[in-house]
Amino acid sequence: HVQLVESGGDSVQAGGSLTLSCSASGHTYSSYCMGWFRQAPGKPREGVAALNADGTTTYADSVKGRFTISKDNAKNTLYLQMNSPKPEDTAMYYCAAELCPLVAGDYWGQGTQVTVS
Repeated sequence: HVQLVESGGDSVQAGGSLTLSCSASGHTYSSYCMGWFRQAPGKPREGVAALNADGTTTYADSVKGRFTISKDNAKNTLYLQMNSPKPEDTAMYYCAAELCPLVAGDYWGQGTQVTVS
């Protein structure tokens, strides 16, 4: 079992920057692939970024070149660096974990709200 706790959500101006964090505990952290999803009001949940088993990263087209996913294994923490956010990035952001590959997520955090104006 994996417990995930997101933090870092905030209100930010377009063109600014924000870093989300996801602290993981429980099962061996390195056994899982992790990533970020988001859901805006009235819209389906969508994948934003993921760390793959081979160490590569995958990004949604809408955030490529602006967002960066990374992890600190020593701290068991996953990050999402959001540069030049746009109003359309406004959503609840969720951290997810799953035995690789990350597809639908077996474990989820409670979410952290990002509002871009």
